[in-house]
Amino acid sequence: MKRPGCLSFIRSAQVLGTVLGLASGYVHAAPSPEEMWKIIQQQQKTIEELQTKLESTQESVRVTQKKVKSAEQKVEATADAIETRPAAASWADRTRVGGYGELHYNNLDNDFTGTKTDEVDFHRFVLYFGHDFTDRFRFFSELELEHAVSGEGQNGEVELEQAWVEFDVFDSQRVRAGLDLIPVGILNLTHEPPTFFGVERNPVETNIIPTTWWEAGLEAMGEIAPGWNYDLMLSSGLDTPTTGSDAFLIREGRQKVSEALADDGAVTGRIRYTGYPGLELGFTGQYQADLTQGALGIDATLFEGHVDFRKGGWGLRALAAGWNLDDGPAGLGPKSGPSPGRNEQWGWYIEPSYRFDLPGWLPGELGIFARYNQWNNNAGADLDTEKEQVNAGFNYWPHPDIVFKFDVQEQFGEDDANDNDGFNLGVGYQF
Repeated sequence: MKRPGCLSFIRSAQVLGTVLGLASGYVHAAPSPEEMWKIIQQQQKTIEELQTKLESTQESVRVTQKKVKSAEQKVEATADAIETRPAAASWADRTRVGGYGELHYNNLDNDFTGTKTDEVDFHRFVLYFGHDFTDRFRFFSELELEHAVSGEGQNGEVELEQAWVEFDVFDSQRVRAGLDLIPVGILNLTHEPPTFFGVERNPVETNIIPTTWWEAGLEAMGEIAPGWNYDLMLSSGLDTPTTGSDAFLIREGRQKVSEALADDGAVTGRIRYTGYPGLELGFTGQYQADLTQGALGIDATLFEGHVDFRKGGWGLRALAAGWNLDDGPAGLGPKSGPSPGRNEQWGWYIEPSYRFDLPGWLPGELGIFARYNQWNNNAGADLDTEKEQVNAGFNYWPHPDIVFKFDVQEQFGEDDANDNDGFNLGVGYQF
Protein backbone atom coordinates (compact mmCIF):
# COMPACT_ATOMS: atom_id res chain seq x y z
CA MET A 1 0.00 0.00 0.00
CA LYS A 2 1.37 3.33 -1.18
CA ARG A 3 1.62 6.32 1.02
CA PRO A 4 -0.65 9.39 0.30
CA GLY A 5 2.09 12.02 0.21
CA CYS A 6 4.02 10.17 -2.39
CA LEU A 7 0.90 10.00 -4.59
CA SER A 8 0.37 13.74 -4.46
CA PHE A 9 3.99 14.33 -5.40
CA ILE A 10 3.68 12.05 -8.38
CA ARG A 11 0.47 13.84 -9.61
CA SER A 12 2.06 17.25 -9.23
CA ALA A 13 5.03 16.15 -11.27
CA GLN A 14 2.75 14.93 -14.01
CA VAL A 15 0.86 18.26 -14.17
CA LEU A 16 4.10 20.23 -14.23
CA GLY A 17 5.42 18.10 -17.01
CA THR A 18 2.30 18.68 -19.07
CA VAL A 19 2.50 22.45 -18.57
CA LEU A 20 6.17 22.56 -19.49
CA GLY A 21 5.47 20.51 -22.56
CA LEU A 22 2.75 22.90 -23.71
CA ALA A 23 4.95 25.95 -23.04
CA SER A 24 7.80 24.35 -24.92
CA GLY A 25 5.44 23.75 -27.88
CA TYR A 26 4.20 27.36 -27.84
CA VAL A 27 7.68 28.80 -27.73
CA HIS A 28 8.62 26.64 -30.62
CA ALA A 29 5.51 27.83 -32.73
CA ALA A 30 5.83 31.69 -32.17
CA PRO A 31 6.65 33.75 -35.46
CA SER A 32 9.93 35.51 -35.90
CA PRO A 33 10.19 39.34 -36.03
CA GLU A 34 10.41 39.26 -39.85
CA GLU A 35 7.24 37.19 -40.05
CA MET A 36 5.50 39.57 -37.64
CA TRP A 37 6.45 42.58 -39.87
CA LYS A 38 5.01 40.85 -42.91
CA ILE A 39 1.83 40.14 -41.04
CA ILE A 40 1.56 43.79 -39.96
CA GLN A 41 2.14 45.04 -43.52
CA GLN A 42 -0.54 42.70 -44.90
CA GLN A 43 -2.99 43.88 -42.27
CA GLN A 44 -2.20 47.53 -43.08
CA LYS A 45 -2.80 46.89 -46.78
CA THR A 46 -6.10 45.25 -45.98
CA ILE A 47 -7.09 48.23 -43.83
CA GLU A 48 -6.20 50.70 -46.61
CA GLU A 49 -8.20 48.74 -49.20
CA LEU A 50 -11.19 48.72 -46.89
CA GLN A 51 -10.79 52.49 -46.31
CA THR A 52 -10.64 53.15 -50.07
CA LYS A 53 -13.75 51.08 -50.65
CA LEU A 54 -15.50 52.93 -47.87
CA GLU A 55 -14.57 56.36 -49.30
CA SER A 56 -15.66 55.29 -52.80
CA THR A 57 -18.96 54.10 -51.43
CA GLN A 58 -19.46 57.39 -49.59
CA GLU A 59 -18.67 59.40 -52.77
CA SER A 60 -21.14 57.32 -54.77
CA VAL A 61 -23.73 58.04 -52.13
CA ARG A 62 -23.02 61.79 -52.34
CA VAL A 63 -23.22 61.78 -56.20
CA THR A 64 -26.45 59.84 -56.04
CA GLN A 65 -27.84 62.31 -53.51
CA LYS A 66 -26.89 65.25 -55.80
CA LYS A 67 -28.54 63.60 -58.81
CA VAL A 68 -31.66 62.93 -56.82
CA LYS A 69 -31.74 66.56 -55.61
CA SER A 70 -31.17 67.88 -59.15
CA ALA A 71 -33.95 65.68 -60.49
CA GLU A 72 -36.24 66.91 -57.74
CA GLN A 73 -35.44 70.55 -58.67
CA LYS A 74 -36.14 69.88 -62.36
CA VAL A 75 -39.43 68.25 -61.53
CA GLU A 76 -40.38 71.22 -59.34
CA ALA A 77 -39.35 73.71 -62.07
CA THR A 78 -41.37 71.81 -64.67
CA ALA A 79 -44.37 71.76 -62.38
CA ASP A 80 -44.02 75.52 -61.76
CA ALA A 81 -43.72 76.20 -65.49
CA ILE A 82 -46.82 74.16 -66.19
CA GLU A 83 -48.72 75.97 -63.46
CA THR A 84 -47.60 79.46 -64.57
CA ARG A 85 -47.63 78.93 -68.37
CA PRO A 86 -50.22 81.23 -69.97
CA ALA A 87 -52.96 79.75 -72.01
CA ALA A 88 -52.57 79.71 -75.80
CA ALA A 89 -52.98 83.20 -77.29
CA SER A 90 -56.61 83.88 -77.95
CA TRP A 91 -58.09 85.56 -81.02
CA ALA A 92 -58.29 88.84 -79.11
CA ASP A 93 -54.64 88.61 -78.01
CA ARG A 94 -53.60 88.33 -81.67
CA THR A 95 -55.77 91.24 -82.85
CA ARG A 96 -54.76 94.90 -82.74
CA VAL A 97 -56.78 98.10 -82.99
CA GLY A 98 -55.35 101.58 -83.57
CA GLY A 99 -55.99 104.75 -85.47
CA TYR A 100 -55.63 108.52 -85.69
CA GLY A 101 -57.65 111.66 -86.25
CA GLU A 102 -57.25 115.41 -86.81
CA LEU A 103 -59.46 118.46 -86.44
CA HIS A 104 -58.51 121.60 -88.41
CA TYR A 105 -59.44 125.27 -88.34
CA ASN A 106 -58.42 127.29 -91.42
CA ASN A 107 -58.56 131.08 -91.61
CA LEU A 108 -57.28 132.17 -95.05
CA ASP A 109 -57.80 135.17 -97.33
CA ASN A 110 -57.22 135.59 -101.05
CA ASP A 111 -56.76 139.28 -101.77
CA PHE A 112 -56.88 138.78 -105.54
CA THR A 113 -60.18 136.91 -105.70
CA GLY A 114 -61.70 138.34 -102.53
CA THR A 115 -62.55 134.89 -101.23
CA LYS A 116 -62.17 134.02 -97.57
CA THR A 117 -61.88 130.60 -95.96
CA ASP A 118 -63.07 130.51 -92.37
CA GLU A 119 -64.02 126.96 -91.48
CA VAL A 120 -63.55 124.13 -89.03
CA ASP A 121 -63.37 120.55 -90.27
CA PHE A 122 -62.80 117.15 -88.70
CA HIS A 123 -60.58 116.29 -91.60
CA ARG A 124 -59.86 112.64 -90.89
CA PHE A 125 -61.06 109.88 -88.56
CA VAL A 126 -59.12 106.66 -89.11
CA LEU A 127 -59.24 103.20 -87.56
CA TYR A 128 -56.63 100.47 -87.92
CA PHE A 129 -57.39 96.77 -87.57
CA GLY A 130 -54.67 94.13 -87.61
CA HIS A 131 -54.49 90.43 -86.84
CA ASP A 132 -51.66 87.89 -86.51
CA PHE A 133 -52.75 84.53 -87.90
CA THR A 134 -49.38 83.02 -86.91
CA ASP A 135 -45.91 84.37 -86.20
CA ARG A 136 -45.37 84.57 -89.98
CA PHE A 137 -48.79 85.49 -91.39
CA ARG A 138 -50.57 88.75 -90.55
CA PHE A 139 -53.25 91.15 -91.76
CA PHE A 140 -53.54 94.95 -91.56
CA SER A 141 -56.18 97.45 -92.63
CA GLU A 142 -56.98 101.16 -92.50
CA LEU A 143 -60.52 102.52 -92.72
CA GLU A 144 -60.95 106.29 -93.03
CA LEU A 145 -63.83 108.76 -92.83
CA GLU A 146 -62.97 112.16 -94.31
CA HIS A 147 -64.76 115.42 -93.39
CA ALA A 148 -66.98 113.81 -90.73
CA VAL A 149 -70.00 112.99 -92.92
CA SER A 150 -70.27 110.93 -96.10
CA GLY A 151 -73.09 110.20 -98.48
CA GLU A 152 -74.86 111.78 -101.41
CA GLY A 153 -74.46 115.54 -101.35
CA GLN A 154 -72.05 115.46 -98.42
CA ASN A 155 -68.46 116.71 -98.29
CA GLY A 156 -66.92 113.56 -96.89
CA GLU A 157 -66.33 110.00 -97.99
CA VAL A 158 -65.46 106.64 -96.47
CA GLU A 159 -62.23 105.14 -97.84
CA LEU A 160 -60.40 101.88 -97.43
CA GLU A 161 -56.75 102.90 -97.67
CA GLN A 162 -55.06 99.65 -96.63
CA ALA A 163 -56.13 96.00 -96.51
CA TRP A 164 -53.30 93.55 -97.01
CA VAL A 165 -51.92 90.21 -95.88
CA GLU A 166 -48.22 89.73 -95.24
CA PHE A 167 -45.96 86.68 -95.08
CA ASP A 168 -42.45 86.43 -93.59
CA VAL A 169 -40.41 84.50 -96.15
CA PHE A 170 -37.25 84.80 -94.05
CA ASP A 171 -36.36 86.78 -90.93
CA SER A 172 -35.62 89.90 -92.98
CA GLN A 173 -37.70 89.30 -96.14
CA ARG A 174 -41.47 89.72 -96.48
CA VAL A 175 -44.13 89.52 -99.17
CA ARG A 176 -47.36 91.55 -99.02
CA ALA A 177 -50.49 91.40 -101.18
CA GLY A 178 -53.66 93.49 -101.21
CA LEU A 179 -54.51 97.18 -100.92
CA ASP A 180 -51.44 99.14 -99.87
CA LEU A 181 -49.75 102.55 -99.85
CA ILE A 182 -47.22 103.19 -102.61
CA PRO A 183 -43.69 103.25 -101.08
CA VAL A 184 -42.76 106.82 -101.98
CA GLY A 185 -41.92 110.01 -100.09
CA ILE A 186 -42.16 110.73 -96.37
CA LEU A 187 -45.85 111.36 -95.66
CA ASN A 188 -47.38 108.77 -97.98
CA LEU A 189 -46.44 105.99 -95.59
CA THR A 190 -46.31 107.87 -92.26
CA HIS A 191 -48.92 110.63 -92.04
CA GLU A 192 -50.35 110.43 -88.52
CA PRO A 193 -50.72 114.00 -87.16
CA PRO A 194 -48.15 113.71 -84.31
CA THR A 195 -45.46 112.67 -86.83
CA PHE A 196 -45.19 115.87 -88.90
CA PHE A 197 -45.14 119.65 -88.50
CA GLY A 198 -47.91 121.91 -89.77
CA VAL A 199 -51.68 121.57 -89.68
CA GLU A 200 -52.12 120.58 -93.34
CA ARG A 201 -49.89 118.15 -95.22
CA ASN A 202 -47.29 119.94 -97.32
CA PRO A 203 -48.42 120.90 -100.86
CA VAL A 204 -45.46 119.24 -102.62
CA GLU A 205 -46.22 115.71 -101.44
CA THR A 206 -49.94 116.43 -101.82
CA ASN A 207 -49.85 117.65 -105.44
CA ILE A 208 -46.84 115.88 -106.91
CA ILE A 209 -46.54 112.43 -105.30
CA PRO A 210 -49.67 112.54 -104.61
CA THR A 211 -50.14 111.79 -100.90
CA THR A 212 -52.15 109.85 -99.80
CA TRP A 213 -51.82 107.33 -102.65
CA TRP A 214 -52.67 103.65 -102.49
CA GLU A 215 -53.08 100.89 -105.06
CA ALA A 216 -53.79 97.17 -105.25
CA GLY A 217 -50.70 95.08 -105.74
CA LEU A 218 -48.03 92.62 -104.74
CA GLU A 219 -44.97 93.85 -102.85
CA ALA A 220 -41.67 92.35 -101.72
CA MET A 221 -39.66 94.13 -99.04
CA GLY A 222 -36.80 93.54 -96.67
CA GLU A 223 -33.20 94.24 -95.72
CA ILE A 224 -30.45 93.76 -98.27
CA ALA A 225 -27.55 94.85 -96.02
CA PRO A 226 -27.22 96.36 -92.55
CA GLY A 227 -29.09 99.68 -92.68
CA TRP A 228 -30.25 99.20 -96.29
CA ASN A 229 -33.86 98.29 -97.09
CA TYR A 230 -35.78 97.82 -100.32
CA ASP A 231 -39.39 97.75 -101.58
CA LEU A 232 -40.49 96.40 -104.95
CA MET A 233 -44.18 96.69 -105.82
CA LEU A 234 -46.27 95.66 -108.84
CA SER A 235 -49.59 97.47 -108.66
CA SER A 236 -52.54 99.05 -110.38
CA GLY A 237 -51.90 102.52 -111.79
CA LEU A 238 -53.21 106.05 -112.11
CA ASP A 239 -55.89 107.14 -114.58
CA THR A 240 -55.62 110.89 -115.12
CA PRO A 241 -58.33 112.88 -116.91
CA THR A 242 -57.50 113.78 -120.50
CA THR A 243 -59.78 116.82 -120.88
CA GLY A 244 -60.67 119.93 -118.91
CA SER A 245 -58.67 121.90 -116.37
CA ASP A 246 -57.72 118.72 -114.47
CA ALA A 247 -56.25 117.02 -117.55
CA PHE A 248 -53.13 115.01 -116.65
CA LEU A 249 -52.99 116.30 -113.09
CA ILE A 250 -51.30 113.55 -111.11
CA ARG A 251 -53.49 113.90 -108.03
CA GLU A 252 -56.68 113.61 -110.09
CA GLY A 253 -55.49 110.26 -111.47
CA ARG A 254 -55.91 108.34 -108.22
CA GLN A 255 -58.53 105.61 -108.73
CA LYS A 256 -58.48 104.48 -105.07
CA VAL A 257 -58.99 100.86 -106.23
CA SER A 258 -62.73 101.47 -106.70
CA GLU A 259 -63.69 99.53 -109.85
CA ALA A 260 -60.36 100.84 -111.10
CA LEU A 261 -59.36 100.44 -114.73
CA ALA A 262 -56.42 98.07 -114.97
CA ASP A 263 -55.33 98.14 -118.62
CA ASP A 264 -51.88 99.29 -117.53
CA GLY A 265 -50.27 98.85 -114.14
CA ALA A 266 -47.18 100.30 -112.52
CA VAL A 267 -43.93 99.08 -111.04
CA THR A 268 -42.39 100.92 -108.08
CA GLY A 269 -38.99 100.45 -106.48
CA ARG A 270 -37.59 102.11 -103.38
CA ILE A 271 -34.24 102.02 -101.58
CA ARG A 272 -33.83 103.41 -98.04
CA TYR A 273 -30.82 103.86 -95.79
CA THR A 274 -31.45 103.99 -92.02
CA GLY A 275 -28.08 102.80 -90.74
CA TYR A 276 -27.31 106.02 -88.86
CA PRO A 277 -29.43 106.81 -85.77
CA GLY A 278 -32.10 109.39 -86.57
CA LEU A 279 -31.46 109.36 -90.33
CA GLU A 280 -33.53 108.16 -93.27
CA LEU A 281 -32.40 108.59 -96.86
CA GLY A 282 -34.86 107.39 -99.48
CA PHE A 283 -35.06 107.15 -103.25
CA THR A 284 -38.08 105.93 -105.25
CA GLY A 285 -38.65 105.33 -108.94
CA GLN A 286 -41.89 104.34 -110.67
CA TYR A 287 -42.84 103.55 -114.24
CA GLN A 288 -46.37 103.34 -115.63
CA ALA A 289 -46.95 102.32 -119.24
CA ASP A 290 -50.11 104.41 -119.71
CA LEU A 291 -51.25 107.10 -117.32
CA THR A 292 -54.64 107.25 -119.10
CA GLN A 293 -55.45 103.50 -118.99
CA GLY A 294 -55.69 103.04 -122.74
CA ALA A 295 -57.15 106.42 -123.73
CA LEU A 296 -54.01 108.09 -125.14
CA GLY A 297 -51.09 105.80 -124.33
CA ILE A 298 -49.18 108.29 -122.15
CA ASP A 299 -46.34 106.58 -120.33
CA ALA A 300 -45.01 108.24 -117.17
CA THR A 301 -41.98 108.04 -114.89
CA LEU A 302 -41.72 109.29 -111.31
CA PHE A 303 -38.50 109.99 -109.41
CA GLU A 304 -38.40 110.99 -105.73
CA GLY A 305 -35.67 111.48 -103.15
CA HIS A 306 -35.76 112.66 -99.56
CA VAL A 307 -33.85 113.05 -96.33
CA ASP A 308 -35.42 112.92 -92.87
CA PHE A 309 -32.90 113.59 -90.11
CA ARG A 310 -33.13 114.29 -86.42
CA LYS A 311 -30.29 114.63 -83.94
CA GLY A 312 -31.11 115.74 -80.44
CA GLY A 313 -33.70 118.48 -80.76
CA TRP A 314 -32.70 119.47 -84.30
CA GLY A 315 -34.55 118.14 -87.30
CA LEU A 316 -34.42 118.52 -91.07
CA ARG A 317 -36.72 117.26 -93.78
CA ALA A 318 -36.15 117.84 -97.46
CA LEU A 319 -37.79 116.21 -100.47
CA ALA A 320 -37.81 116.55 -104.24
CA ALA A 321 -40.07 114.71 -106.68
CA GLY A 322 -40.82 114.95 -110.38
CA TRP A 323 -42.88 113.32 -113.14
CA ASN A 324 -41.97 112.99 -116.81
CA LEU A 325 -44.92 112.21 -119.09
CA ASP A 326 -44.93 111.34 -122.75
CA ASP A 327 -45.80 114.41 -124.86
CA GLY A 328 -48.77 112.62 -126.42
CA PRO A 329 -50.69 113.63 -129.56
CA ALA A 330 -50.44 117.29 -130.55
CA GLY A 331 -53.27 119.27 -129.03
CA LEU A 332 -54.42 116.30 -126.93
CA GLY A 333 -51.48 115.20 -124.85
CA PRO A 334 -49.98 116.65 -121.65
CA LYS A 335 -47.45 118.85 -123.48
CA SER A 336 -49.78 120.85 -125.76
CA GLY A 337 -53.26 119.69 -124.79
CA PRO A 338 -55.96 121.33 -122.67
CA SER A 339 -53.45 122.34 -119.96
CA PRO A 340 -50.10 122.80 -121.74
CA GLY A 341 -46.90 121.86 -119.99
CA ARG A 342 -48.12 118.95 -117.88
CA ASN A 343 -45.63 116.62 -119.50
CA GLU A 344 -43.34 117.79 -116.68
CA GLN A 345 -44.48 118.15 -113.06
CA TRP A 346 -42.15 118.62 -110.11
CA GLY A 347 -41.81 120.04 -106.61
CA TRP A 348 -39.51 120.30 -103.63
CA TYR A 349 -39.45 121.56 -100.05
CA ILE A 350 -37.07 122.02 -97.14
CA GLU A 351 -38.14 122.06 -93.49
CA PRO A 352 -35.77 122.73 -90.56
CA SER A 353 -37.15 122.31 -87.05
CA TYR A 354 -36.25 122.23 -83.38
CA ARG A 355 -38.11 120.55 -80.51
CA PHE A 356 -37.40 120.64 -76.80
CA ASP A 357 -38.79 119.60 -73.42
CA LEU A 358 -40.92 122.14 -71.60
CA PRO A 359 -40.41 123.12 -67.94
CA GLY A 360 -41.53 120.57 -65.37
CA TRP A 361 -44.80 122.34 -64.56
CA LEU A 362 -45.90 122.04 -68.21
CA PRO A 363 -45.80 118.49 -69.59
CA GLY A 364 -44.53 117.44 -72.98
CA GLU A 365 -42.50 118.96 -75.80
CA LEU A 366 -42.68 122.03 -77.99
CA GLY A 367 -41.38 122.13 -81.56
CA ILE A 368 -40.91 125.08 -83.90
CA PHE A 369 -40.49 124.81 -87.67
CA ALA A 370 -40.34 126.68 -90.94
CA ARG A 371 -40.94 125.20 -94.39
CA TYR A 372 -40.44 126.50 -97.90
CA ASN A 373 -42.40 124.70 -100.67
CA GLN A 374 -42.23 125.12 -104.44
CA TRP A 375 -44.07 123.05 -107.04
CA ASN A 376 -45.20 123.23 -110.64
CA ASN A 377 -47.77 121.02 -112.36
CA ASN A 378 -47.20 122.78 -115.71
CA ALA A 379 -43.42 122.80 -115.76
CA GLY A 380 -43.23 121.71 -119.43
CA ALA A 381 -44.70 124.99 -120.63
CA ASP A 382 -42.59 128.05 -121.33
CA LEU A 383 -44.54 129.97 -118.70
CA ASP A 384 -44.02 131.14 -115.13
CA THR A 385 -46.37 128.63 -113.52
CA GLU A 386 -44.55 127.55 -110.39
CA LYS A 387 -46.23 128.03 -107.02
CA GLU A 388 -44.59 128.85 -103.71
CA GLN A 389 -45.74 128.55 -100.12
CA VAL A 390 -44.09 129.35 -96.80
CA ASN A 391 -45.28 127.91 -93.49
CA ALA A 392 -43.96 128.61 -90.00
CA GLY A 393 -45.33 127.69 -86.61
CA PHE A 394 -45.17 125.21 -83.77
CA ASN A 395 -46.35 121.82 -82.55
CA TYR A 396 -47.08 121.11 -78.89
CA TRP A 397 -47.04 117.48 -77.73
CA PRO A 398 -48.46 117.12 -74.18
CA HIS A 399 -48.09 113.39 -74.84
CA PRO A 400 -46.08 111.77 -77.66
CA ASP A 401 -49.33 110.63 -79.32
CA ILE A 402 -51.28 113.91 -78.94
CA VAL A 403 -50.43 117.14 -80.73
CA PHE A 404 -51.74 120.71 -80.94
CA LYS A 405 -50.62 122.70 -84.00
CA PHE A 406 -50.44 126.28 -85.21
CA ASP A 407 -48.90 127.72 -88.37
CA VAL A 408 -49.08 130.80 -90.52
CA GLN A 409 -49.23 130.41 -94.29
CA GLU A 410 -48.15 132.68 -97.14
CA GLN A 411 -48.57 131.71 -100.79
CA PHE A 412 -46.98 133.23 -103.90
CA GLY A 413 -47.27 132.63 -107.62
CA GLU A 414 -48.58 133.93 -110.92
CA ASP A 415 -51.83 132.04 -110.36
CA ASP A 416 -53.99 134.42 -108.31
CA ALA A 417 -56.25 131.56 -107.21
CA ASN A 418 -53.25 130.12 -105.41
CA ASP A 419 -52.66 133.06 -103.09
CA ASN A 420 -54.30 132.02 -99.84
CA ASP A 421 -52.70 133.62 -96.82
CA GLY A 422 -53.61 133.30 -93.16
CA PHE A 423 -53.24 130.82 -90.33
CA ASN A 424 -54.23 127.27 -89.41
CA LEU A 425 -54.99 125.54 -86.12
CA GLY A 426 -55.20 121.83 -85.48
CA VAL A 427 -55.35 119.04 -82.93
CA GLY A 428 -54.49 115.43 -83.68
CA TYR A 429 -53.87 112.08 -82.05
CA GLN A 430 -52.78 108.53 -82.76
CA PHE A 431 -53.05 105.28 -80.81
